[in-house]
Amino acid sequence: MRKTTLAVTALGVTAALALAGCAGGTSSGGSTDAADGADIRVWLNGTDTPDAAREYLKTTFESEHPGSTLTIEEQSWTGLVDKLTTNLSGSDSPDVVEVGNTQAAAFTSAGAFLDLSDKYEELGGDDLLPGFVEAGSYDGAFYAAPYYSGARLVFYKKDLLANAGLTVPTTLDQYVSNGIALAQANPGVSGIYFPGQDWYNALPYIWEAGGEIATQDGDTWTSTFSSPESIEGLKQVQEVMTKASVAPKDGNETDPQVPFCEGTVANLSAPSWVKGSILAPADADAPGCPDQEANLGVYALPGKDGGAAHVFAGGSNIAVAAKSAHPDLATDALEIMLSDDYQTILGENGLVPAKLSLASTLGTDDVAKAIAEAAANAKLTPASPKWADVEASGALTDFFVSIAQGGDVEQLAKALDEKIDSILNG
Repeated sequence: MRKTTLAVTALGVTAALALAGCAGGTSSGGSTDAADGADIRVWLNGTDTPDAAREYLKTTFESEHPGSTLTIEEQSWTGLVDKLTTNLSGSDSPDVVEVGNTQAAAFTSAGAFLDLSDKYEELGGDDLLPGFVEAGSYDGAFYAAPYYSGARLVFYKKDLLANAGLTVPTTLDQYVSNGIALAQANPGVSGIYFPGQDWYNALPYIWEAGGEIATQDGDTWTSTFSSPESIEGLKQVQEVMTKASVAPKDGNETDPQVPFCEGTVANLSAPSWVKGSILAPADADAPGCPDQEANLGVYALPGKDGGAAHVFAGGSNIAVAAKSAHPDLATDALEIMLSDDYQTILGENGLVPAKLSLASTLGTDDVAKAIAEAAANAKLTPASPKWADVEASGALTDFFVSIAQGGDVEQLAKALDEKIDSILNG
């Protein structure tokens, strides 16, 4: 088994899970008796899920299932695809797992999740976010429910913008020029924080220039990073990385509230829920800077011609592992996570709830308004079951690190297209 899963990146998620015996699996043969004192293991990724939601899940589940416990095991987004592939195919699988919406198709198509089709209406039915339902479905069956969504917004320091005599930008070009001006006026500060590995924040530049990530013709995918339109957007990305950002050229976007609170960031493009991290208590496990609340501004990233830009629709799906030893209890836990009470906690903490009817829980402040504006133009990555293999390969992060380091954009884009084509069509 270990030899199978160590080669996930080269082999591909679907193939690795198939070899491990997951493909086609829609149920497990384990015990489902709560009286056995089962411990339901829930994998949540990063710190996005607020503590209040975690406590609600654990307390509610254990009160409804005396004798059983629920344990939340926090996972890192970095290397998640490989770790999920390894653990979902093993004998010690977690019971409930969070997976990025761009990664869901790889696992639904491989049979790694329990078929929840008969629970669709009970979990929310047509009230569930439709794009995330699509991401969590395969071949007519429903495997992974929406968990939360959130378009990227721009958080900024009001004083830095005002001191430079600048105003909130209304076009993407103005956003870039503002960022360069702020970096020049404030040595050591990123006018636009843009670490090299952050490919999510590069996508709007491509989309606004008229480019795409990849196109599909029948069963064939064609990566299009080297198209003239995409190159235009990528050159603007490189301009931001080299002239407006002092973030590490090989760094990632993890915990962006840290440099923001340290005072080395003027503009930060990040998921909406990062506001909670920025304003977290200074003595929290992941400390924020609540003293900056009055100085914290927010707006939707502007598009090339005004209005909101096309931004990446981040977020997650939640599923029951096909190899869960306690599928019934695991499904009960998932139902709690899709309940109105639990999803309201997410909404109140800046995460777009999984249910359309709960959009009002985001409130009416500037963040809520910016979310609504950004979400209207949000886009997803290619709907290929092998897209997770693209992410796991490191091709995207390596590509943007090279751009941040000043590499030749056109040459790098052509090489990236070849790598992605071979993965998506392999």
